[in-house]
Formats: sequence, structure tokens, C-alpha cells
Amino acid sequence: MQVANHSQIDDFKAEEWNRLVKDDNPFLRHEFLSALEHNGCVGKRFGWLPQHLSVHDQGKLVGVSPLYIKDNSYGEFVFDHVWADAYRRSGLNYYPKMISAAPYTPAYGNRLLIDPAVDSEQVQRVMIDATLDLVKQLKLSSMHWLFTMPEEGETLKRMGMHQRLGVQFHWTNPGYSDFDHFLSQLTAKRRKNIRHERRKVAQAGIRFRLVTGDQVSESEWALLTHFYSKTFEERYSLPTLNQGFFQEVGEKMGRQVVLVFAYDGPRCVAGAILYRSRSVLYGRHWGCLEHYDSLHFEACYYQGIGYAIEQGLKRFEPGAQGEHKIWRGFMPTLTYSYHWIANPEFNSGIEQFLHQEAPAMLAYHRNLLESSPYRNDI
Repeated sequence: MQVANHSQIDDFKAEEWNRLVKDDNPFLRHEFLSALEHNGCVGKRFGWLPQHLSVHDQGKLVGVSPLYIKDNSYGEFVFDHVWADAYRRSGLNYYPKMISAAPYTPAYGNRLLIDPAVDSEQVQRVMIDATLDLVKQLKLSSMHWLFTMPEEGETLKRMGMHQRLGVQFHWTNPGYSDFDHFLSQLTAKRRKNIRHERRKVAQAGIRFRLVTGDQVSESEWALLTHFYSKTFEERYSLPTLNQGFFQEVGEKMGRQVVLVFAYDGPRCVAGAILYRSRSVLYGRHWGCLEHYDSLHFEACYYQGIGYAIEQGLKRFEPGAQGEHKIWRGFMPTLTYSYHWIANPEFNSGIEQFLHQEAPAMLAYHRNLLESSPYRNDI
């Protein structure tokens, strides 16, 4: 097998890369990753330097991995600032490091994208070894595979990577016929709460329009970009995406980009940006011009649930964090990342840290499950 690294995803033909993407995961498709590079959302400015890995077997592309050299931890959602601070206090450099992830996206997905016709574990091992060889060659502090899928996580664990657990909140669809069918599965208290929130939005006169990325005008993309940037700036955070990126993914990914516009009369006052695969809906960004009671829940959660039911999607991942999502039907779900640390002393220390953190995370997950909004009499 021949292994190589690439400083731009345009080294790959889109159809070759996308052939390895399971379930048409939008954040791993060539169109999404290339739009980030084309519009300066990754690169030197924000500290995401592409080093994508390829594996060819007899001239055929059989494996790829989205890799980035990072000089910060922004946009990763697996928080390692304590590790970086420990390095700094010891007079060592934690940055640069390397990660495999979909930039700015806390969503499940393969980090080792492999042709289903080949021996999966064999190619996984080749890719993991090649990645660690590059990390050592570049003298980077560490390697991190974030929000991995179970099948590759098992291989990473067998090869000695440290596992780290996290918790998100996901909605699952066992086959609801409509939104009322979903509500009927909730306890009376939670059902009443959701209906109350939806009623507030309706009484405010807000109406909604759901469209796909190929149905949006340039001026509407400008408005959505403004919503996105406003939300980040209000939270004293850095908006790394831009109108060029949103327009490019909208044009190239079309129906995989789902947009929710909220109107007060003729004026668009809020918007949400979601993506979809064949079976999963992903909530990503939202913003509004002014506050409306419960509008965030309606635009970001309830409109998405309704769309997922209508489209027969199996899962809705609305993004990172947020225990309040449980009351609205999103259940706690474990996430996994895997880590390799070059420095022997820090490797031992971080391993110990993760051994202590894991039971606490599992207990947190179990406790959250007890807050389920679903009826236990069905």
C-alpha cells in the first residue's frame, strides 16, 4: 500500500473521496471540506493546516483521513485546555498538535474512511501507523481522533490509544408518523412544556420556511451569515465561517443543507443552518435579530424534529452540550475520542487523568438517563 499526505483536499477527485464516505455524512464529503479550504475557514489564519492522509492499493484509493496540524484547540469540542496548560507550566509546547476531525463540527463520523471492499482493520492499522509516523517526524506533541465511530475506535484502542468519553444529546426516531406521535411518547409534563413553547412562538406570529441549500439566494446567504456571526460575537467567540463558505456548500451540497427561516410578518428575524446525511439530521448554527420567547427551541429543535420525521431520518444531532435538550426529547449519548501523547511523562499523566475521568463521565451519563422525558408505561 502507498501512503501519502496532502496539504489540500483538491489533490483528490471529489467522486473518489466521496466514495469512501459512509451514509453521505455531510461533514466528511469533499464539498464540505473543500469549501472550508477555498474560503479560508481553515488554513494558517485559524490554525488548521491540512495534512490529509491517503492510502492507495494497486493504484486505487482505499483509505483517506481528514488530518490537520493545529496551533490551538478552537473548534474541536473535545476540550484539552487543561492538558495544554500543564505543558505550558512545565515549560513545554503542547502546540502544534495533530487532529483528525471535521473542523468546527462536534458530530459523529468516520475519521478513517475506508473502501468497504478491502480488509477494513488492515487499512485502519496502516493509516494509524502512518499518521503517528508523521506526528513523530514533525515533532508534534500529540495526535487526536475526535468524535470517532465505534468500528474505528476499537482499532484505535487495540493499538494503544487513550479513549476519552463525552456526552451529547441526540433524538432518535423509531418510526414516528408525525410530531404529535412523538409528543404522545413523552410524559404529560414534558408534552405540556413543548406545546407551551410552540404556542408562544405561534402567538408571536412567527412563521417558518424550510428550504435546501440550492434554493437560497445570495442575499439570504448574507442574512444567514449575519445571524451566524452575531451569535458567535454575542458569546465573545470567533466566527470562522463566512458567506463564501456557506454559499459554496449550499450550491454544491444542495439538499444536504437544510435551512430554517423565521419571519415576523415580511421580515426574516432568525435562521438556523442544519445538514443531513441519508439517515441523520445535524443542527449546526443559528442566530436572530431580536429575542422572541422560545424561538430558539422552535427553530433549532422542533422544526428539525418535524423535518426528520417527515423525511424518515433515524437520528437528530443538534450539536454539543445542553442538558436542557433532554426535556425536549434529546437523550444523553456517549461520544468517543482517542489520543496519543508523545512525551512519556505526559502520556502517563494523561492516561491516569482519563482513567479517573471515565467513571465520572459514565456516572454523569447514567444520571442524565434518569431524567428521561419519555413515558415508562409504553
